[in-house]
Amino acid sequence: MDIIISNSSSKPIYEQITVQIKEQIMSGGLKAGEQLPSIRALANSLRVSAITTKRAYSDLETQGFIETVQGKGSFVAGGNDELLREERLREVEANLLRAIEGARTLGVTDPELVEMLEILMESDD
Repeated sequence: MDIIISNSSSKPIYEQITVQIKEQIMSGGLKAGEQLPSIRALANSLRVSAITTKRAYSDLETQGFIETVQGKGSFVAGGNDELLREERLREVEANLLRAIEGARTLGVTDPELVEMLEILMESDD
């Protein structure tokens, strides 16, 4: 599991860890049932506090991406295909919102924007 921590990022370290693990789960890099490093092992490898990695794992568990079994460790949650789909849909919506905001800044009308989208969707076939 590759995680890169940036000290210059405006995001807190626990959030950087959370986002990167979530991305690896969503991309299929981490499979359902796969065991994650222990909190202490991940903290040591990243050279961060165990409290920081505990917070990241806790957030991932709350979001349904991982499951923790007392005495055994943390695992990628199984059967979360719908959760992954919803997460990807939120990303698509965020990207579309950025495109809409950018288009409005340039004075593109809604009908022009819809036409652009339709053309792009046709060329994808």
